[in-house]
Amino acid sequence: MAGLLVGTVALVAAGRRGRRPPHQLMRSAALWTLKHAPYYSERCLLVSRCLSSVGYDPNEKTFDKILIANRGEIACRVIKTCKKMGIKTVAIHSDVDASSVHVKMADEAVCVGPAPTSKSYLNMDAIMEAIKKTRAQAVHPGYGFLSENKEFAKCLAAEDVIFIGPDTHAIQAMGDKIESKLLAKKAKVNTIPGFDGVVKDADEAVRIAREIGYPVMIKASAGGGGKGMRVAWNDEETREGFRFSSQEAASSFGDDRLLIEKFIDNPRHIEIQVLGDKHGNALWLNERECSVQRRNQKVVEEAPSIFLDPETRRAMGEQAVALARAVKYSSAGTVEFLVDSRKNFYFLEMNTRLQVEHPVTECITGLDLVQEMIRVAKGYPLRHTQADIPINGWAVECRVYAEDPYKSFGLPSIGRLSQYQEPIHLPGVRVDSGIQPGSDISIYYDPMISKLIAHGSDRTEALKRMEDALDNYVIRGVTHNIALLREVIINSRFVKGDISTKFLSDVYPDGFKGHVLTENETHQLLAIASSLFVASQLRAQSFQDHSRMPVIKPDVAKWELSVKLHNEDHTVIASSSGSAFSVEVDGSKLNVTSTWNLASPLLSVNVDGTQRTVQCLSREAGGNMSIQFLGTVYKVRVLTKLAAELNKFMLEKVAEDTSSILRSPMPGVVVAVSVKPGDMVSEGQEICVIEAMKMQNSMAAGKTGKVKLVHCKAGDTVGEGDLLVELE
Repeated sequence: MAGLLVGTVALVAAGRRGRRPPHQLMRSAALWTLKHAPYYSERCLLVSRCLSSVGYDPNEKTFDKILIANRGEIACRVIKTCKKMGIKTVAIHSDVDASSVHVKMADEAVCVGPAPTSKSYLNMDAIMEAIKKTRAQAVHPGYGFLSENKEFAKCLAAEDVIFIGPDTHAIQAMGDKIESKLLAKKAKVNTIPGFDGVVKDADEAVRIAREIGYPVMIKASAGGGGKGMRVAWNDEETREGFRFSSQEAASSFGDDRLLIEKFIDNPRHIEIQVLGDKHGNALWLNERECSVQRRNQKVVEEAPSIFLDPETRRAMGEQAVALARAVKYSSAGTVEFLVDSRKNFYFLEMNTRLQVEHPVTECITGLDLVQEMIRVAKGYPLRHTQADIPINGWAVECRVYAEDPYKSFGLPSIGRLSQYQEPIHLPGVRVDSGIQPGSDISIYYDPMISKLIAHGSDRTEALKRMEDALDNYVIRGVTHNIALLREVIINSRFVKGDISTKFLSDVYPDGFKGHVLTENETHQLLAIASSLFVASQLRAQSFQDHSRMPVIKPDVAKWELSVKLHNEDHTVIASSSGSAFSVEVDGSKLNVTSTWNLASPLLSVNVDGTQRTVQCLSREAGGNMSIQFLGTVYKVRVLTKLAAELNKFMLEKVAEDTSSILRSPMPGVVVAVSVKPGDMVSEGQEICVIEAMKMQNSMAAGKTGKVKLVHCKAGDTVGEGDLLVELE
């Protein structure tokens, strides 16, 4: 209840500054407590369960107050450790984030500008003013935003404010991909062949790419997180990649410098977590397997890697530590490697910050990395030696995004969370999030909802716990990628450990289509849908807590139903006996039991001894249902036999002809429009560019024709499905 008590005290203190009468203060504090008690008690339980394996020494003085220069889940994550250490926290926020969870969790909060990141979370002047106003002694940057910005670290140092991260020399050396590669070579770290300099323009990019040999990787020198990265297989793709990568790099990092290196086809992406202090000590905290990616952004991570043997793990760890020592690295950082099928590994880059996927390392080592960063920043030496670092079990992390996985493995979705329930009641499950019911997912920031982590004694148990957690995760109001995540972790190739950075494109060459039901699973889904339909009909016929006699006594022994799934009609006969249903689906008989609490977002259903957790997302009077089953949402229509016969006479809505129009596949901002009315365009030609969550996406013509109308211009904000261009 630490967060709850701190919040109440902060409210009372704020009231005292405003000179409010004591009885009003206590009344406001009581109301705040009642409102936020469930939220904070859940998350404080999570803190004690996941982050306290290494105790905190109350006699070890660190800081009185820390400002977190970030937002969302990572800001909440840092605040949790600060509360454990007895440190007061300051949150910064944009105007649209004023009611965000990280703002509520912190002891103080300061608005640093409007929604665009350049005017708020990247606004160094406003953040420095917030530091002065709140008298924060140190700043934790989280990841992204200013976390690897050496100028920000210099500004803090000039004001005698501690930057909880490495010093400016290490940020400069490792944050710059070009310089870091040169230093890696000097430290005898394996490196990828490439051009060790800044690429000036598209023509030079083509020349360099030809010299290296295709394919090549074009990436931002100051970048990370998959932004500003493109793979080019020919001259045309190199020119296009140079343009998009430089624009994304400037937008995300304020630095449009690019480098080019050989693209290693079909590698694994494995990284080593390092931890150093200001006394020359450095450790490697084992590896993380991060190969499952889309658009160079990680989707599923795990620790340790099923691919590495102890010798390769040690060699990678020792090279990572050698690089950290070469720049006198003093904080938590990550050295990323590409690993080929023969376990040859090559330095990719070093991230001089806390990684998104750090929880899996915490799970298997028992260390709280945020706590270690704070201790190191204060000047304390590391408490551990390399021999102390264990591999305790197995941990898997899934990045839960507000994205549509059926569009390029995940195009952003925006909206308000109408219902939200994390599966933290399950054993071995941790959720790092910064949202709550009612939170908005906007176009301005990364669409991550949370990081879902499952920890088990071995990989099999961890994956099973993750599967259960995904089934029990309730997210309503936005499109999400639960279906894709669940399919990945149960895929036979993934289970065997046969993965690479091309895993998604190899397994789903035609794009992700959702879970493909077996015959038995189809029967289970149809039986569950039919039972839900009958249960809802029976409930509608009863009067709760009343003995009123119905006008006509319902006495239906069997329900003859017609159930449509994937445009196929199935004959179903269902009969009920209390909470149990006997269902015959296309001649196969199944027994279905549940509590049938139709108001609950989760339903635990037993089908012939197999336990399933399903979610009924919607039920309509016309018999249409949306059911989340095995992670995928299925559209099912259940009608009585008579209603199905009458439904044949209903007219069907004619589908829109989309061959001559271009609609936005996602919400975002139009960056550029390449055509005007009267122009001739060919199939595949770029029409416009839309930026969503800092990623630029080229929209192309679906056929050859003449442009009739252009409905957008650069700078316009568009929603999913908005009309952009019409062809004649």
